[in-house]
Amino acid sequence: MMKYYAFGAVVAVVAVIVGMVFVTMDRNGGDKYAECRVGQVAGGSDAIGGPFTLVDETGETVTSEELIDEPSLIYFGYTFCPDVCPLDTSRNAEAVEILEDRGMSVKPVFISVDPDRDTPEILQDFTDRLHPRMVGLTGSMEQVRAASQAYRTYFKKQEPEPGDEDYYLVDHSTFSYLVFPEEGFIEFFRRDLTPAELADQVGCFLDNR
Repeated sequence: MMKYYAFGAVVAVVAVIVGMVFVTMDRNGGDKYAECRVGQVAGGSDAIGGPFTLVDETGETVTSEELIDEPSLIYFGYTFCPDVCPLDTSRNAEAVEILEDRGMSVKPVFISVDPDRDTPEILQDFTDRLHPRMVGLTGSMEQVRAASQAYRTYFKKQEPEPGDEDYYLVDHSTFSYLVFPEEGFIEFFRRDLTPAELADQVGCFLDNR
């Protein structure tokens, strides 16, 4: 049911991102990642991404600068998500494993948009099941909103049924974001890619760094 609630919001987010102009320039004034892009990604260098401060799965406060110390694949979701998030994060984990087999290292990152329920302990259990290097992040609602706004993502808590306040869904966008140290946001990926397709696309960007 969450898919239907979130559809309109996700479409709106897609329109915002596609309408942005983001170009990574090399010394010759061209896009050094042009051959890797499936579609045109447009905007200024500050269009998507930016600094944030969150709490990791060990309970330590971390900044985005500390976290993104290698190429990272970031996804915004929540552990109580009944269908979308488990599939997307598993896909990302599989893609990271494919890249590891090719000698490429990418850090999988999961940022919770449900900080009221997603404690560091819950996140650690969730990420450990998916990939040993996946990092789970939570924080205050203000911290989570700041990170979400930096990456132009959408999320909204649905009202729970009376008498069942602990169970609720969270509508959210479903993009995964490739981010490089120093360079910041590089590309976003939709959820219809297979693990192999995602690994191929991410690998292209890694080869052209």
